Amino acid sequence: MGQNTLMNQTFLDTNLSSWMLGIAIVFVVIFFLRLLASTVIRRLENLTKRTRTELDDLVIELLRKTKGLFIILFAIWLGSLSLTLAPSADIWLRRVLGVGLLVQGALWATGVVNYLLGRQRRRQEEEDPGMATALGAIGFVAKAGVWAIFLLLILQNLGLQITVLLAGVSVGGIAVALAVQNVLGDLLSSLSIILDKPFVIGDYIVVGEFSGTVEHVGLKSTHIRSVSGEQLVISNSDLLSSRIRNYKRMKERRAVFSLGVTYDTPPEKLEVIPEMVKEVVETQNQTRFDRCHFKSFGDYSLNIETVFYMTVPEYDVYMDVQQAINLELCRLFAKEGIGFAFPTQTLHLEKES
Repeated sequence: MGQNTLMNQTFLDTNLSSWMLGIAIVFVVIFFLRLLASTVIRRLENLTKRTRTELDDLVIELLRKTKGLFIILFAIWLGSLSLTLAPSADIWLRRVLGVGLLVQGALWATGVVNYLLGRQRRRQEEEDPGMATALGAIGFVAKAGVWAIFLLLILQNLGLQITVLLAGVSVGGIAVALAVQNVLGDLLSSLSIILDKPFVIGDYIVVGEFSGTVEHVGLKSTHIRSVSGEQLVISNSDLLSSRIRNYKRMKERRAVFSLGVTYDTPPEKLEVIPEMVKEVVETQNQTRFDRCHFKSFGDYSLNIETVFYMTVPEYDVYMDVQQAINLELCRLFAKEGIGFAFPTQTLHLEKES
């Protein structure tokens, strides 16, 4: 009789037996959900080792993002169904549960973003290393947007007027945007570089008077290693406002060089010089001959211009070929008795009668 009286005692308008039942439900649900999560994660990890599908990786990522606080709040909500709470207490309980659910939803959303970016990064590592590195900027913007949306939902769940808040934030946002417009400009420029890809890491570019190999593309600036060894740090907005020459993407390299022979070279030998040059160029590997002509009469030389193409863009290969062409032309001209011109002046003296 005394035990029944104890169970019928009320606390916050709810008898003790209902409180005990609710507490029991909370502990059972927490134990069951934690056991279920750990079991599922362990089995999925074993399954991923035997399959090539990536969906199970996403499920594992989301389960790992499921925080213990969310499980506790969910268990409390199930336990509260057996209680008769006051309207004000019920409202605040639902608000707390709503906040917990929204926070957990934000964690799940960022987990999906991390999964998608990680999969894309693995695909791009072999095809485009620069793009794989730059995906970090996209991930930062995406996760910031996710948390901004969920923050507004949390504030709305707590009873705040979002429209009034957004109006106040917009006024302050204008002032902040004016203060950090350079930073925002660089951030947007970095996204433009990522999406448009005028260059990637490893490309040799020329920007104005500066040139070098791209080492890093960040949110605000790009790092370039110059030929002389120093590192150049250029803001992304400055890069996009300049004309960029990307030598890494050359398919062919056009080469032009001129020869100057002396004025006493006979016309017969001038006629054969283009054929000699053509033969020398065509004997080199990775070259495509274009033309060779007796171009002009110079101040002290007869000028011959040659144009050919390198079928590979590398500058050091081009210099090796140009050196080989020059050496062979020196040998042929010496053999044929053709002299290279150099700056000279001839004085004609006339004796008056």
